[in-house]
Amino acid sequence: MNMIKFVCEGHKLEHEVQTAIQIFFPNVHYYPAKEISDEGITVKSVFGDGISYAAFYKDGKLIKEKTEHFNSFESEKEKKRLIKKPVFDVLSSITGYMPKWGMLTGVRPAKNASELIEKGKDKKDIISFFTDKYLASKRKAELAYNIAVSEKFLLDKNKRDDISIYIGIPFCPTRCLYCSFTSYPIDRYAKKADEYLDKLSEEIRFISERTRNKNIVSVYVGGGTPTSLNENQFEKLMNVISNNFDVRNIEFTVEAGRPDTITEKKLSDMKKNGVTRISINPQTMNQKTLDIIGRRHSVQDIKDAFFMARNAGFDNINMDIILGLPDENEKDVENTMIEIKKLAPDSLTVHTLAVKRASRLKENMDKYDFTSVGNMEKMIDISADYAAKMGLKPYYMYRQKAMIGNFENVGYCKEGKECIYNIEIMEEKQSIISAGCGATTKLYIPKTNELKRSFNVKSVEDYLSRYKEMIERKRVLLDGENF
Repeated sequence: MNMIKFVCEGHKLEHEVQTAIQIFFPNVHYYPAKEISDEGITVKSVFGDGISYAAFYKDGKLIKEKTEHFNSFESEKEKKRLIKKPVFDVLSSITGYMPKWGMLTGVRPAKNASELIEKGKDKKDIISFFTDKYLASKRKAELAYNIAVSEKFLLDKNKRDDISIYIGIPFCPTRCLYCSFTSYPIDRYAKKADEYLDKLSEEIRFISERTRNKNIVSVYVGGGTPTSLNENQFEKLMNVISNNFDVRNIEFTVEAGRPDTITEKKLSDMKKNGVTRISINPQTMNQKTLDIIGRRHSVQDIKDAFFMARNAGFDNINMDIILGLPDENEKDVENTMIEIKKLAPDSLTVHTLAVKRASRLKENMDKYDFTSVGNMEKMIDISADYAAKMGLKPYYMYRQKAMIGNFENVGYCKEGKECIYNIEIMEEKQSIISAGCGATTKLYIPKTNELKRSFNVKSVEDYLSRYKEMIERKRVLLDGENF
């Protein structure tokens, strides 16, 4: 099965129906249709006149249906829940699977808990919200609650003039199989990298001037892989950042994700310019998988880069892994966790594979074996158990579209090693001013508790020709709100 059709009557919330289907049937193609198909699977959703109805058809034959009755609904959010509920129930019955997050499909599960805490709800009420209204397991509900409490401790320290800075470097040594980020192979763009840094520097200088009266609490350099720049380019980047922002005594993170891009000089330049936190991202510690996903380095290279960073004086190193990579099983995940435990990073971010539309993996899904939802649960449990053994606690969480099994990405850390930037970008309670290709500036308006955004173009070529327009977009946004 590689395609599921769905029909909506009485409403236009196709996204809600599709995301409910994705929970049970990940990594297939979904198509809205006007009628029940005589071939394959069709899911039908009907809403109106106090009824929310869902039905499952196979080859045109009705297999299962469910009707929910309601008197009224108070919000659009509740309407969405009412539409998803019978779809969820029918598919859960058909597959025999009850997802741990229940019907919740949003990007920020902990944000629901945070909002309820702000409304004065206690732990019991919040757990009940997840388990009763959205059918999540108690363990997932408690994870969301505990992360919300952990985040609140740091978010309560936010002051009116606090901001964070994001700087995007859209280059990588190679494009990984699963990647959907703004990322371009550095060997093909080597001649444009210098020009990119020149234009980026102008944008950074504008942001510096525009934020002189603000209190910068974190700087995050991401991508792409910033360390894919050559040593001279990387030194220039570090100098531009430290010369334009006061990075003393703040969190300053650089994604040094690919071990084959890390050198002693780059580490030295980071230390000299105030970088306090780096991320070395193996994704897996199994060589066969590294080869499949397009990494041009070995497992030993990961270890060597990690120890090089430790020797350079970095005491806050994060490592990322991805669960559910093509052809991996629970034993592979356990091997990854065993090897990472030996390295003892200060934080660990555990991602669940998301098959994104813009990735090569999406284009070539039929070539690979993917883990089942049940096996993904086991992989998540393995990673959580090893994180606990390493003395790491969960401190932030988010989800992406098209994740296998509708699971979550969780950041674990040692006490005091929480990444402030990660929390701020998830909870959206602070302005983040961004520069570079594909970067998004998010201006937080405390009075109305809303965000206003300014988007940078994603293409390197477009950025090089339109960087002044990107600066002007920010100027208009910031001036409009008397920032």
